[in-house]
Amino acid sequence: MNVLALLAMAAPVESPDNGARAIAAANAGDLAAFESLMRQNERLVLVTALRLLGKLEDAQDASQEVFLRLYRNLGKIDAVENVPGWLYRVTVNVCHDMARRRPASVAVDDMPELADTGADPQQSATQAERRRALAMSLRFLSEKERAAMVLRDLEGLSTGEVARALGSSEATVRSQISKARIKVRVFMERYFRSHL
Repeated sequence: MNVLALLAMAAPVESPDNGARAIAAANAGDLAAFESLMRQNERLVLVTALRLLGKLEDAQDASQEVFLRLYRNLGKIDAVENVPGWLYRVTVNVCHDMARRRPASVAVDDMPELADTGADPQQSATQAERRRALAMSLRFLSEKERAAMVLRDLEGLSTGEVARALGSSEATVRSQISKARIKVRVFMERYFRSHL
C-alpha cells in the first residue's frame, strides 16, 4: 500500500466555517461565543497537536495553550480571516516550542482518532497496525517535515495553506512533503518486512 493511500485512511478533520460571527461576539465579551468557537475547533487543534507531538498529554497541553492564545488575540484576528488557518499556524508554533523544551516521544496507543470501527476484525486489525506503523514513522521525520506532512496529507490542507501556516514558500513545503513521504515509505516497507 502506498503512503498516500495509507494517509487517506486517517481522514482529515473537517474544517468548520471561518467563525467570523463567533470571533466578533467573543471579542465583544460573549464567553458563550468563545466556548462555541472552541468547541467548533477543538478537534482540529487537538488532532493536529497529537499528530505533531505524538503524545496525548502533550497534545492536550498544546491545545490549551493554543486556545489561550486565541482568547488573548481575539482583538487582533480579522473577523474575515480564516480562523482554522490561524489555529493551524498557532498549533504548529506551540508544538514546535513544546518539542524544543521536551524530548519528543510518540505513544501510538494515544491516537484514538485513528481507531477503526469496521465490522471485519481481521481488516480492522490490519488497518490498525498500518496506522500504528504510520504514527511511528512520523517520529523519524524532522520537525519541519512532520509539520508539512501532517498538515498536507493528514489534515488535508492545500500546499498554499500549509506554506502560510508554516511561514514558508510552497516550493519548500513541496520539498519537505516529498522527503517526508519517501522516509515514511521506507520506514513502512522495513516495518512490514520485519513484522511479517
